[in-house]
Amino acid sequence: MKVSTGKLIFFLLIVLFEGGYSSEQTSEKADDSSKKPSVKVPYDYSANIEASSAFLATSSSFFRRGVVSLVACSSRLIALLCNACACSASRSQRNLCMAAASSAATRARAPRRSRAALSRSTSRRITTTHSLFSKGTGDITAVIVTPDGKFTNAGAIVAQSECWTLLKGGATSLCEGKGDLFFQDRKKKVKITVESGGKPLPDAELSVEWVAKGFPLGNAMTKEILDIPEYEEWFTRRFKWATMENEMKWYSTEYHEGDEGYEAADRMLALAQRHNISVRGHSVFWDDQSHQMGWVSKLGEVELRAAVAKHLESVVSRYAGKVIHWDVVNENLHFSFFEDKLGKDASAEIFKEVAKLDSKPILFMNEFNTIEQAGDLAPVPTNYSDAPACLKDGFYYLVLLAPSHFDKPNIPYMRGSLDTLAAAKVPIWLTEVDVAKGPKQVEYLEEVMREGFGHPGVKGIMMWAAWHAKGCYVMCLTDNNFKNLPVGDVVDRLLEEWRKVPEKPRTDGKGVFEAELFHGEYRVTVKHESLKEPIVQTVDLDSKSEAKLTC
Repeated sequence: MKVSTGKLIFFLLIVLFEGGYSSEQTSEKADDSSKKPSVKVPYDYSANIEASSAFLATSSSFFRRGVVSLVACSSRLIALLCNACACSASRSQRNLCMAAASSAATRARAPRRSRAALSRSTSRRITTTHSLFSKGTGDITAVIVTPDGKFTNAGAIVAQSECWTLLKGGATSLCEGKGDLFFQDRKKKVKITVESGGKPLPDAELSVEWVAKGFPLGNAMTKEILDIPEYEEWFTRRFKWATMENEMKWYSTEYHEGDEGYEAADRMLALAQRHNISVRGHSVFWDDQSHQMGWVSKLGEVELRAAVAKHLESVVSRYAGKVIHWDVVNENLHFSFFEDKLGKDASAEIFKEVAKLDSKPILFMNEFNTIEQAGDLAPVPTNYSDAPACLKDGFYYLVLLAPSHFDKPNIPYMRGSLDTLAAAKVPIWLTEVDVAKGPKQVEYLEEVMREGFGHPGVKGIMMWAAWHAKGCYVMCLTDNNFKNLPVGDVVDRLLEEWRKVPEKPRTDGKGVFEAELFHGEYRVTVKHESLKEPIVQTVDLDSKSEAKLTC
């Protein structure tokens, strides 16, 4: 298929903003570069998917043939594209080539959730490209939710690890109004085999119940949870991941020099363990001058270095093996208290020492405005390549984490930033997710949550919505009687959606049950006329796609 570069990009941009095509739109041969783009979106019926293929187009004049078609994975894609530039190109020309390729890659990505006006009996066509940053393959399904609330599958592909794959599809609406288009890529097809006496058990009735832990969706909590049973019940019924808002921070455990106290953090950790809640360690240090205790700010280099070593040993050793992550140096792209006092390698040295004391948790950077604000240059995703790396298992590597305090979300920028971060092939967690109060707070929160959940590079989401009796930091999910506020209802609805299981499943003639489920652990109950009593077993469908139950 020969397509002029400009027209292909135009085609994809229209898909991005319009979300599809009307059945009344006309076709136009895309290889006729002499024609100006029609007002109506051209539909290229000749486009197809070839095995293991990937494509990208740019408007750079250095691509002399107009289109570059490659069999390549995205981790090498831009480099391979830019090798197609003229060998004699100057450095500035090669940089322009790289920028054009990267920009086109972002524009070519499909929206994971968009809204469009649907007319009765009007067909909408979808053409998008998708890529998985995680290893292996994954099913991606385009779903249109029509104004009457019905879900219609509009297309599906098997996307490959780090390769771009074309998805073409569509659907017809039978009613008028606003409809939603989104893409599901967190589910996977699983297979459960039931045997009795070494033989398949056909037509067995199953009950599949989500247990834990699946996609991590957690929240911050405060020490008030220790004394209010209603708070404890509300929180633990929803969340299997948690972050202490302040209780592990240095100013909470040693506000006065030499006077250490971990009672609140110890009790909160014990509460989490009772409820099978995984806790993130937040944080070992904070690089912001304004959040240092007075006695710390006054220390000279030698004294500060000793105090840092003492606190690091104290807090990390105390909770070693009990937390799943450590936020090692908080916000050290915006601030530089320890670098200014102890030298430019201070954060890197702290990472190394934490890794020595606690080898199991993933070590994180924790930085705001990474995906929220396009105008803040300190934490732009490309800066992470120069950030301090951590040492673990003999290798230096960087793990990224992005606090996400949103006012009015810029979803295209959020996605582009996540794409850039994911190219580093390290786990990304969105932490401190909240949305400022306003008439669209509920809508904005759902947009952010779905965008994070839908991105294959994002491994978990933590909200910064810890409850306080005197008011939350930015966003409360519940009132003081622990009744959900509208944003709390959004969270509950998403939790229910992401844990949904099939109704009344049964095994087939070969004793097999197959379905698409979100990752996680499930409690499966087997009932059959040949069994004296139901059999209950827990299966791991988080790291595996198959499980066998023996009755």
